Amino acid sequence: MNTQSNAIPESPVESQVIAPAVISPTRRMGWLVRRELWESRSIYIAPLAVAGVFLFGFLISLTHLPAKMRLASTLDSAQQRAVIQQPYMLAAGLLMATGMIVGVFYCLDALYGERRDRSVLFWKSLPVSDLTTVLSKASIPLVVLPLLIVAITITTNTIMLLASSAVLQGSGLPVATVWTEVSWFHLSFILLYHLVVVHGLWHAPFYGWLLMVSSWAKRAPFLWAVLPPLALGIVEKIAFNTSYFADLLLYQLNGGGGMDSANAPHSAPFDMLGHFDPGTLLSTPGLWIGLTVTAAFLAAAAWLRRNREPI
Repeated sequence: MNTQSNAIPESPVESQVIAPAVISPTRRMGWLVRRELWESRSIYIAPLAVAGVFLFGFLISLTHLPAKMRLASTLDSAQQRAVIQQPYMLAAGLLMATGMIVGVFYCLDALYGERRDRSVLFWKSLPVSDLTTVLSKASIPLVVLPLLIVAITITTNTIMLLASSAVLQGSGLPVATVWTEVSWFHLSFILLYHLVVVHGLWHAPFYGWLLMVSSWAKRAPFLWAVLPPLALGIVEKIAFNTSYFADLLLYQLNGGGGMDSANAPHSAPFDMLGHFDPGTLLSTPGLWIGLTVTAAFLAAAAWLRRNREPI
């Protein structure tokens, strides 16, 4: 005799297995970069503050612009171009230096800081690999900061051009000269190339080294990052009377020596930047050797983050 079961059959909704949401690697990386920007606000506050201070000083100096332009008109074309471009190149150089300084101190604190305040225990509990976390931190000085500096520099130079045009127009002087000599589109392209290729790719080994030191040091990461290379250079000089290591660091820091130093003193500032040849730089073995060293540093930083104890 068959007995009727009293069990209530499962509803179709209950019988379905809810699959966990799959987050794409690109989206995960995007959220990690947003986290870095949220936690390290100096990444964008410092360049904005420097640009604001520079703009304030430039606006004050506009009172002397008409006299400066009249004096420049008596010079030859190369000297006139250099005089007009000087404040715009000064702004670009100042913001580039700010970006490098911010990148250095960010890398030194990126992995050391989360071990110091023990927040690394929380972040490591999330389903994100150590390598992905390290790559997201490396993307700040290699990608985010250069693009941010380019955007801030172009905006700053645009405001400077508009303010200069207004002053010259009010003084009855020609405005077209400033726009022609500054060459806004040329400047924007050169800045993008210079910051992304030179500051991004050629300086990558320095940032990789700083991130590795940040994941290893128990205290004073700045000293641990600076003193070993300095000591190595001094020992080489004393022992062998050579400076190959120091020359190698300078070569990498200068972007592979991409500037034609022989022509630089006689060229206008924008023309000096234009001597960078992308094909030559990208085909230089030193660039790819540096990127290989960077990959090794980042892999070591990820391994140290996985195995290093919080401070």
